[in-house]
Amino acid sequence: MDLYTHRIAYYETDRMGVAHHSNYIRWMEEARVDFLERIGWPYGKMEELGVLSPVIAVNCEYKKSTTFDDLVSIRVTVREARPVKTVIGYVMTNAKTGELVAVGESSHCYLNREGRPLSLKRALPDFLEKLQSLAEEKL
Repeated sequence: MDLYTHRIAYYETDRMGVAHHSNYIRWMEEARVDFLERIGWPYGKMEELGVLSPVIAVNCEYKKSTTFDDLVSIRVTVREARPVKTVIGYVMTNAKTGELVAVGESSHCYLNREGRPLSLKRALPDFLEKLQSLAEEKL
């Protein structure tokens, strides 16, 4: 799967000229949205079909600072794909140097429009099958 690349904007840096830690979570979301679109399941399509996918947990471990105008490449992987929960992994590197800058993951559940939990096995079996085919951990 191709990498998602983000160019760090000036406003994303702090007084020290370093990308603020909160931005990495946003970049993970950007990469996840891009990933889902590339596998044929953009968020808009899921929402049209009545499926919402909120974040229920997020984690990011920072390895090396990044600064204004750096390019951060983000590799997205499906770590776990279950009918009621998906875990997405992120490996972020400096595109120029190849250095690891952060690793993270986000966990997602699935809800209907009324906010009730639902199973992808019933609601979107094709999407679940696609996620499971890409999952690192085959269930």
